[in-house]
Parts: sequence; C-alpha cells; structure tokens
Amino acid sequence: MLQVENLHVSYGGIRALKGVSLTVSEGEIVTIIGANGAGKSTLLNAVSGFLKPAAGSILFRGKQLSKRPDLIVRDGMCHVPEGRLIFANLSVEDNLNMGAYLRNDRKAIAADLERVYALFPRLAERSKQIAGTLSGGEQQMLAMGRALMTNGELVLMDEPSLGLAPLLVKTVFEIIGEIHKLGKTILLVEQNAFKALAVADRAYVLEQGRIVREGKASDIAKDPAVRDSYLGAESKAGG
Repeated sequence: MLQVENLHVSYGGIRALKGVSLTVSEGEIVTIIGANGAGKSTLLNAVSGFLKPAAGSILFRGKQLSKRPDLIVRDGMCHVPEGRLIFANLSVEDNLNMGAYLRNDRKAIAADLERVYALFPRLAERSKQIAGTLSGGEQQMLAMGRALMTNGELVLMDEPSLGLAPLLVKTVFEIIGEIHKLGKTILLVEQNAFKALAVADRAYVLEQGRIVREGKASDIAKDPAVRDSYLGAESKAGG
C-alpha cells in the first residue's frame, strides 16, 4: 500500500532523514520506533505532504504520492498528528465533521460518525462540548476519531500515547487494535516501544535519520540491542 524509497529530508543544514526506505502492506500494523530526534515524526510529515523531501520517492498504491496534503487525504490516507492538533474552539462533533470535509456522501458520513461514537463512547457523551475543554486522553480519542471520519484506508499515527497516564495508554492501544479490526492499515510512530511492538505486525528502528533494523515486531522485541535501548525495565518485567 505504501512504499517509501531512499527518502531524504533536511531542515536547513540538518539532515533529518538519510535514505529511509520502508513498506506497508494492506492490512498491516507497522510501527517505527526510535529515540527523540531520530526522525520519526519527520517521516510521517513527509509522507503526509507537510514536508518536501530533498530526494527519494513515496508511492501510495503504486502511484507517486501527491505533494498536497488535501489530495493525499482524498487519495485515502489520514494522519493523527503528534500533539493531537484538534480544533480547540469547536465542539467535539464539529471536529469530527471536519474530518469529513472532503466527502459528500452524507449517509456514509452519518454512518461513520455513529461508528466513531460506538468506538469512543466518551466522545458521544461530550459531542456538544468544546473540544479544548476535554482531557488529554479525550483529545487523543477525538484526533483518532477525526482521522477515521476521512474514511482513509491508511492511518498514520504519530505518538498517540504521548503524555497520557498509564491507564489511558492501555486504552489507546486497545483502540488502535479496534481501528485495525475496522479494516484500516496503520503506520504507527510511537515512543512507547513496548506497547507498539506488542500491537504491530512489523517494525522498523530509526536512529539518527536511518533505518538500522527491520523485521517482525516480535523478533525486534527480542533483539537484545533494542531491548536495552528502547524497552527498558518494562520489557524485563514482562519477560
């Protein structure tokens, strides 16, 4: 579904991505793990059209990806950004409807809204509430629901558990599993490597702008270097 080849991205004189290549097949959950500053968010922003690569190619379903974010959404890709970036002054329901701004299939939009409310009952309870007054966990649910309203086939998720309490982190990863069951393909960037590898099919390890390891998520989780660098005490406690 997604093919990234030899991608280079620079900020001024800083080379953030240095020849990154990866693939995501339909129906997979693929995760990218790495330390802060490794280039994970840069990669997703380049795929979404928010950053212009210096070199390389990005193919979506075998075709060169558009350079405009709105056309990328129309083609079937959506992005849950780091920091949520909800519309704080709009209601919960207005935020969700903004996710469907490129669509005109009203019956399908209404059905998708009901599906989002079924997946996130808390959003249904707060549908008329101003989004900026939601808790951090509720705002993350809203960002994920808004992405689902695009009806995209490939969902990019950037640090969905960032800043959340442990109980909410568990809930977010359960929801990622439910979104996958809806038939969505997911490319997940996540600093909580333990949780990310547990939910993913395959994984890439990004260090200083380069892919240094790739493979089945279960194999990556067993890699001693990965365990020492990214999984820490949580992996040791879990065996």
